Formats: sequence, structure tokens, C-alpha cells
Amino acid sequence: MLKDLSPQSFFMGVLTAFVGFASSFAVVLQGLKGVGATDYQAASGLMALSVSMGVCAIVLSAWTRLPISIAWSTPGAALLVSAGTVEGGFPAAVGAFLVCGVLIVIAGLFRPLGRAVAAIPAPLANAMLAGVILGLCFAPFKAIAFDAWLGLPILIAWAVVATVKRLYAVPAALVAFVAVMIFGVDLPDGAMASWTAGLAPPLALVLPVFTLPALVSIALPLFIVTMASQNIPGIAVLKVHDYDPQPGPLFAVTGFFSLLSAPFGGHAVNLAAITAAMCAGEDAHPDPARRYWAAIIGGAGYIVLGLLAGAVTAFVSLAPPVLIQAVAGLALIGAFSGSAVAAFREPETREAAAVTFLITASGVSFAGISGAFWGLVAGGLMMGLQRVVTSR
Repeated sequence: MLKDLSPQSFFMGVLTAFVGFASSFAVVLQGLKGVGATDYQAASGLMALSVSMGVCAIVLSAWTRLPISIAWSTPGAALLVSAGTVEGGFPAAVGAFLVCGVLIVIAGLFRPLGRAVAAIPAPLANAMLAGVILGLCFAPFKAIAFDAWLGLPILIAWAVVATVKRLYAVPAALVAFVAVMIFGVDLPDGAMASWTAGLAPPLALVLPVFTLPALVSIALPLFIVTMASQNIPGIAVLKVHDYDPQPGPLFAVTGFFSLLSAPFGGHAVNLAAITAAMCAGEDAHPDPARRYWAAIIGGAGYIVLGLLAGAVTAFVSLAPPVLIQAVAGLALIGAFSGSAVAAFREPETREAAAVTFLITASGVSFAGISGAFWGLVAGGLMMGLQRVVTSR
């Protein structure tokens, strides 16, 4: 395996961990607090999720030799914010997290679901990916509008290096981001003390309590959102990049690692979509067979960030969120252009792909499920309708 490791895979793996952690950790903290966690329990949950998804990414990528990126359930965390504290408090929420993990394992072992995911048409999968990525691809230009002195150095570093060596353009943007943070952002007094205080990993074991209200309002919706908004699009992203994994075992393993993180406050881990596109794209390595190292390095980065959750959270929280999103957007421009071209290449599926893309990119959600899932559903219905009309 070591002969497959390359500098570009290493840089993309580091960027994947940074972007995956920094772009949504605040949502996770807010969600856990929303269901009754104390500040320390929320920090423990954040650490448990980061370490679990890091180990899961390493295990799955090394086992399958595929770039399988893992993330925490960001839509699930957003769901927790609206769920609120249930009867039994945070221990009841932890019990619901455990039930959700069991349901994900069962879904992974249920073969019809795997076959259904594998049957997603390639144009719709590409359109869904383009729609998921579109919002972040706007971020570099929004960062310039927010503050040109902060946003321009990141974009210029990416553009200049891309003209010389495209594979190193994104790492250059990451270096520029760090430089902007050091020299362009006024750090408040006591910032160094907060980083030092966060070096000790938080760890809080919560004994679960199982209540019917928690199962109905947290476990079931969390399971549906995680599967529909994360796991299924995650498989679709891998298919877009010409990988053909077996969905069932991957789902089951993510469910198992969700079970491991739940007693420490983690709500769910799952297959990633956006960071999966980073690890599975050409920027990770020209040879698709060697890109799995990007996911492995990303997993190692998640473990480190999880153990340093307090200090990392203190540093990243000082940056305007749009700057973090700008780095992610630059990393995904290539993936967006490739998926958009593939989605609209065939005239007979162009309308269905457009429906999928537009619904996904709109960011709308129904019944707590994100537009990525509904985009695939609507595109599939459109494609089916076209086939029925054509066959007559």
C-alpha cells in the first residue's frame, strides 16, 4: 500500500479533514446542545464523531482500496436543533442515537436497499453531485465580496498555482488561508490560552435511556435523514467517479461506528458526499487506483482533529465561515465542471438531469430530508415518464 501514497493524495487528504471538520462542526455542537447536552458533553460528542469517522474511513478505504470518505451527519445535526430536548434529557437522546445506529446496520444488511442504490442512473447521479457542490463553488467569490483583502489571496494563490501545476492548486489555497488567518485576522486577547486549554480531549460517557418520544422524534427521523441525505448520495458520488462499491457493507460499517460514538454523545457517522468528491477526483491522484490514500490520510486527520477538538475549534471559530467555505469551493470546481458535463451530455436524459440538478441546488427540503434525495426522486420520475411516453 505504501507505494501508492503520493504527495497529491496526502495534500488532498489533509484538506479533506480540514474542510470536513471546519465547515460544519458548529452545526454539530449546536445540534447536540439542542437535545440537552452540556457544553462538555457536546465537545465529547464532537470528539467521538471525529475519531469514529476517521477510523471508519481508514478501515473502509484500506479494506476496499477505494477513496471512501466518512463524515458526521450534518443534516442529522441540523435536525437535532429543531427536535429540542425530549423526555429523559440528553441520555434519552443518546439512546435514540444508539437505535439510529442499529437501524443503519440493518439497512446495510438488507440487500434490496443496496440494489436500489446501485441502480441510480449515471446522469442523475452526476446532476445530484453538481447540485450538491454548486453552493460551495460560489464561496470563493462570496469571500471576495465579504472582504477582498481576505478572499483575494486565497483565490489568487489557487489560480496562479493552477496554471503551473493544477494538482497543487488546492494545497496552495489552504496555505494562503492559514497565512490570511495569521496576518489578516485580528485575533482576540486570550486566543492562545483558549487553544492551550483545548489540548486535553474531552470525554464524557453518557448512559443511554430509551424512551418512546426520543425514538419517534429523534431516532427515526435521524435514520431517514442520514440515509437519504448522506449515505445514498455518498454512494452516488463514488459511482460518478467510476467506482463500484457494494453499498450494503459500507452502510453497515458506518452504522457500527455510529454505535461506537453514541455513548460519548455522537449522533451518527455516514458516507460523505462533498469530501468524497475531493478524495475521488483527479486532484487526489491521476490514477484512480491510488486515490484511496486521500481518504486514509483524511481519516488520520479527523482523528487528530478529534483529539484536539477543543483547540482546533477555538482556532477555526476565529475565521469568518466564508473563508473556510472558499477553500472548499476551490477544491470542488473541477468536480463540479466534470459532473455537470457528464450530467447533461446525453440529450434524452437532459431534462431529467436538469430537474435533479435544480432541486438539489435549490437547497429545499421536505419532511426533514434534503434536496439531494428529492432531486434524485424527481429526476427518476421524470426519466420514467419520458420512457413511458417514448415507448408509445
